[in-house]
Amino acid sequence: MQSIQNDPPKIGYSIREACQASSLGRTTLYARIADGTLRTVRVGGRRIIPADALRALVTGEV
Repeated sequence: MQSIQNDPPKIGYSIREACQASSLGRTTLYARIADGTLRTVRVGGRRIIPADALRALVTGEV
């Protein structure tokens, strides 16, 4: 019997999660953050990439 998971959609990704979700490497993500192409939010000591910002990068909207 399979269990059904009703996880809410992610609204933010850690750097590691963003790498997995986008198939981009850490170096590429950090370069896009540094040049302002990829928007991030600092929450405490963590850097979070909003899902819409990651989606825009991958789809070429930025």
